[in-house]
Amino acid sequence: MAQAKEKAEELKKEGNKALAESNYEEALRLYTEALTLDNNAVLYSNRSAAYSKAGNHLKALEDAEKVIELKPDWMKGWSRKGTALCYLNRYEEAKIAFEEGLKIEPDNEQMKLGLKDAESNLTGPGGSQPISNPFKDPQAIQKLESHPKTAAYMKDPRFRAQILMMTQSNSLQSINDPRMISCLGVLMGMDFNMMGPEDFPEEDSANPPASKPQPSNNSSDSNQSKNSDKKNNEQSAEQKKALAAKEKGNASYKAKNFEEALQHYEEAVTLDPTDMTFLNNKAAVYFEQQDFDQCIATCEKAVDVGRENRADFKVIAKALGRCGKAYLKKGDEANALKYLNKSLSEHRAPEIAKQVIEIEKQMKEKERLAYLNPERAMEEKVLGNEFFGKGNYPEALKHYTEAIKRNPDDARLYSNRAACYTKLMEFNLALRDCDQCIKLDSTFIKGYLRKGAIYSAMKDTSKAAMAYQKALEVDPNCAEAQQGYRSSVVQENSDPEAVRKRAMENPEIQEILGDPAMRLILEQMQRDPSALKDHLKNPNIAAKIEKLLEAGIIAIR
Repeated sequence: MAQAKEKAEELKKEGNKALAESNYEEALRLYTEALTLDNNAVLYSNRSAAYSKAGNHLKALEDAEKVIELKPDWMKGWSRKGTALCYLNRYEEAKIAFEEGLKIEPDNEQMKLGLKDAESNLTGPGGSQPISNPFKDPQAIQKLESHPKTAAYMKDPRFRAQILMMTQSNSLQSINDPRMISCLGVLMGMDFNMMGPEDFPEEDSANPPASKPQPSNNSSDSNQSKNSDKKNNEQSAEQKKALAAKEKGNASYKAKNFEEALQHYEEAVTLDPTDMTFLNNKAAVYFEQQDFDQCIATCEKAVDVGRENRADFKVIAKALGRCGKAYLKKGDEANALKYLNKSLSEHRAPEIAKQVIEIEKQMKEKERLAYLNPERAMEEKVLGNEFFGKGNYPEALKHYTEAIKRNPDDARLYSNRAACYTKLMEFNLALRDCDQCIKLDSTFIKGYLRKGAIYSAMKDTSKAAMAYQKALEVDPNCAEAQQGYRSSVVQENSDPEAVRKRAMENPEIQEILGDPAMRLILEQMQRDPSALKDHLKNPNIAAKIEKLLEAGIIAIR
């Protein structure tokens, strides 16, 4: 047994090495062989990572489920599941998986990022919709060539040809090539590798500590460290001075010494004019000083510098987002929306997406309010009445609807449109307008009369009688309401089931039937009719029985 576990551990290490070298097929073979020797949660987790890298996300999901089954209190299983679900565009389920993982490790930053990515991609309460093709973006090729993650891929002629084919496609097809997935992430402004903890395999045991995860010791991390050191060594003296000036500017900014911060940032820009972050920082100062025009101009310059020097799209998105916020502060919602949407096209930040939704909502409400015009509503109503009188109900409906848009608080307009809907046999729409009419003005008797007439046309005499009764409460002398009520009651009385139905809606009847003692008495009377004489001796019970008899709920033979 011990020998098998040792062999499985060796196979796992070989699989980890193969995965780090992007040899996914070999990694999968080694992990699968190891699992035949040791049914281990870590092995399933590593194989899930390998499947994910190889583009087989359904298999990655299966292994993630196995990890959770074997060790439900291990955050990594939930992370793997959430990542696989995100690749499969099942963002609602991914959100739940990341939330479960955060219950185990609430402070895990990568799990939080995974949750944020899942939430930002949700398009509706029931789940997600298919992704439109981001490769059709006119700047797609430029973005992929300039982004550090994808620039090397674009040098491969065969892969570049695949990308060009994707730019001609009308929809996003199934993608299995991990390089294509990386390109998709860049174009959508998301880092798919940050949808959960790192996709590199674990070197830990199947019983990881509950504390924050330790930094990975894989070769990729050490290579990144070496590259970072190399990059620092390659920095020119001016660039180092520029960074030092920026740090001084940041300190002044935090201390709210904005003029001093501007001087430091300007110095950084002079020393290294190719780094847009210095301009971004200047724009942030102008924003705090409420010099929004200068903020916008600086943001636009920062974007130009960023594009010329192939800056990260997240940094460009930040500048565009700040530009949009500055326009919003100026009260220019149209330009604010324009720049915020530009920011989202570079990188989908949840905060910006939420702000866009809010601005669109406010703009629609302003448009609605600007459209209000009671005088114009009256003109439309008059035109509607003319067409109604001529029997041209569709045209009348058009004018009544326009009148309502112009003055949605006028109850009479809904009454008129209800009459039009009734003529067109659209009874449900007519009832909806009657209810809105009554809601706006409960004393407007026409709303109840129309409602009664509609229910009569629908052969629902019980509800018609109730509508006419409400009209009589508003005006007891209304002849139309009196006639409608009498007619409804007569029709209702000819239908015992309708009588019983209406009676059951009477609160007094409901109270009697809801009394446990009365239910026992009625059951006893049903079994033994002679028991009625004894119950009628009690005046209170006798009154209730009489009420039920009048309503037609019970009958004595």
